Formats: sequence, structure tokens, C-alpha cells
Amino acid sequence: MGGEAVMELKISNLTKSYGKIAAVNHVSYTLNEGVYGLLGVNGAGKTTLMRMLCTLQKPTDGSITWNERDIFEMGGEYRKLIGYLPQDFGYYPDFTVYDYLMYIAAIKGLRPVAAKKRAKLLLKQVGLEKAENMKMKKLSGGMKRRAGIAQAMLNNPSILILDEPTAGLDPNERIRFRNLISELSEERLVLLSTHIVSDIEYIANEILLMKDGEIRMEGTAEKLISSMEEQVWSVSVPREDVGSYMKAYKVANMKNVQKGVELRILSARKPADHAVLETAVLEDVFLYYFGERAGEEDGQI
Repeated sequence: MGGEAVMELKISNLTKSYGKIAAVNHVSYTLNEGVYGLLGVNGAGKTTLMRMLCTLQKPTDGSITWNERDIFEMGGEYRKLIGYLPQDFGYYPDFTVYDYLMYIAAIKGLRPVAAKKRAKLLLKQVGLEKAENMKMKKLSGGMKRRAGIAQAMLNNPSILILDEPTAGLDPNERIRFRNLISELSEERLVLLSTHIVSDIEYIANEILLMKDGEIRMEGTAEKLISSMEEQVWSVSVPREDVGSYMKAYKVANMKNVQKGVELRILSARKPADHAVLETAVLEDVFLYYFGERAGEEDGQI
């Protein structure tokens, strides 16, 4: 990320209210080239924030600028710069994958010759070249998400916005997806929202923790993990004591062992004399800030 301000998406004091409820509450952050992970449980305000960044919703207050120009004033000029994959993207079920991409390319104003070339290239890049003549309704969940990524990339966007792109995918598809996003992130700004820690742990340059419409913490995975230094403990307790530990502490994990249960506890103070300090991981940070575990490995909450 060079020092030049060629890619600066600046969010200033952004608020979106529905009646008395602020879905996004005074958010300020500046994004440049690279991959950003927006991490939070469902209902944290991630989708509302992304829809405003795509100009699909207007903020109640605050502003969003691209290289110092208001994105709502830029209008179509700004929309040409973005690629967006919503959580539930629409498609005609009887279109083939190739026809679907050509249809979206036409909506985005790509010329037919350029669109054809771009669609073929992207189908190869997302691993759908053998499925280009399959109907959209016949695709698996993972293949649909890949088709969604391809449509978002048709206009070779400077800004790629992906809302829960791995929702419902199995672990293998999720790994494939992460690799694809890493490949596509070169020389562009990528913002990816998720409630699954492993989606962004290794590919995001910066992680934003979002809760109740606010950015509670941001930084590299290392920075976030270091905030939990000397706060993660392992302690083995008899089974009958588990309940009292659960009431007194945030328990990140439980494992049955020979003499009882081994608990992974998040606490600023030592939870027991025989407790042992453990190395923190990003999952611990998620639990600490959100009070619940991150999405399970199958993508369900």
C-alpha cells in the first residue's frame, strides 16, 4: 500500500437510523488498497454499512467519499468502480452461468466483445469453466457463490464488496473461496463481511470488529490478538465445578479429559491457582467482544 491517495474510501461519522434504532452508529474509517474483514455477529450492522458503501441506501447522517469526492454525488461514475456480492443475490434460474454473466455485463454497460472475453476469463478464474452451460438453478451453493464473485468482478472493479460470501459453504469450499479472494485482491480495495473468524484470519490486512452498529476495534489480526495477551487460560476442573466457572467467566472451549473437564477461559485475572496461560487466537477476541462463539465451521450460526 503506497503513500499515494489513489484509493481512498473514507467513511466519516456515518449513521443510518430506522426510527430510534441506529443500525450504523457514527462510524468513521478510511480504507485503501488491500483486504478488509468486517467481523461481527448477524445484526451488527454489517449489511447496512455495505449497502451504503454501494449507494443502495442513503445515510441518515455523515458522508462517504472516494478520493475526496462524495460517492452519492458521483452517482453512476462511482458505481462503475464497484463490484458487489450481496448475501442473497438474484438470478434467473433458467439462465446458464455464461448467459447470466453476459446479462449482468449488459446491465453494467460492457460492450459484447469485451463482455464475452471477460466472462470467459472469470469463469476460468473462479473454476466454473466446465459449468458455463449449466443452468443457475442446478449449481451447488459454492458454485453459486463463485458465479456471484464472477458477476461482481465483470467490470474489473477498484472496490469489491462481499457480504457474507461464504455463508452456507462447506469447509473445503470456504478454503477455496479464501484463496480466490486473495487472488482477486491485487490492486483493489476488498471489503468482506462475515461472522466466521477463519474467513478473514489469514487474508485480511485489517479486521474491523463491528457490534451494535459501531466499529469497536480495528487492526491487523496480530494487533487484535495481542489485545488479549495474558487473558487466555487453560484450567482443568472436576465436572461438578463446570457450572460455577461458566457463571463466573467467559469460557471459550471445553474439553473432556481423564480427571474432569479442561476449560479455556478468557479473564484478565488468573481464574484458579493451577490455571495455565495460553496463547490467544482470533477466535478468543471474537468471543471476548461479542460474548458468543464465532460461526461454526459449517457456516451456520
